[in-house]
Amino acid sequence: MKTTNQIFTAVLTVLLLLSPAILFAQEEAPKRPEFIAVTTMHWNMDMEDFDMETWKAIEKEFLDKVTMKNEFIMGSSTYLHLFTADNTELVYVQTFASWEDMGKFGDRNTELIKEAWPDEAARKAFMKKRMAYYADEHSDEIYATMPGAKFMAEKPTKDMVTYVRKNHFSFPEDGTQKEFMALKKEGFDAIINKNEHIKAYYPHVHAWGSDRTEYLEAFFLDSMADLDKMYDRNEELMKEAFPDEEVRKTKGKAWRNYFTGVHGDYLYTWVHGLSK
Repeated sequence: MKTTNQIFTAVLTVLLLLSPAILFAQEEAPKRPEFIAVTTMHWNMDMEDFDMETWKAIEKEFLDKVTMKNEFIMGSSTYLHLFTADNTELVYVQTFASWEDMGKFGDRNTELIKEAWPDEAARKAFMKKRMAYYADEHSDEIYATMPGAKFMAEKPTKDMVTYVRKNHFSFPEDGTQKEFMALKKEGFDAIINKNEHIKAYYPHVHAWGSDRTEYLEAFFLDSMADLDKMYDRNEELMKEAFPDEEVRKTKGKAWRNYFTGVHGDYLYTWVHGLSK
């Protein structure tokens, strides 16, 4: 059945918001995050005594004393530039169970910061030392989680490579929510979930920010070498699932109908030890 752009967008958005994902697989998780807040920061390039290990120690202290104790933050992680357009960027990601929790976590952070550093002078000194690593400018985006995530089997014990692919929805007039989700599930079950090089996979879509067409996919890999292996394995699995070439072409064309054809590729380092 044909639908208008508005109807397709509304149905898709509602569906995505009702189906959040979690970062690590759990047998009995009481809740799953619905929203992901992404803050892109930038290094202070004028800092003369910059030291990566010192920065990590400062952020670890803040993580342990504040973020880990904030009940409104379900998860958090830090990503460093690996191959992106801006070598100064680093990305903070936080997940939340609800929109309401996003409105509460800031006030709770303020309380926890005062508890951790009750002396005002010490508190100001720590925050000054922490913020000295960053430039003043930053940007924020909020995404909604989607069904079809491949969860980490267990929490990583080392840094990982995170490949982010940013696609853009085309909102086709002949598109339907049923077809889109069926194609997505089919591809996930046949390819992503079976690809041993993909340790985790998390899709999410625009919820609040500058571009409502964004559809992001985050792939977690053990190493840069696994990126090529992932692509090769994806191709193998695609042929195994759909051995008939014409069927593969038809499904590929149907999937591409939902996107503009324009995408961006980003590689980050997931920092072990700086995650909740």
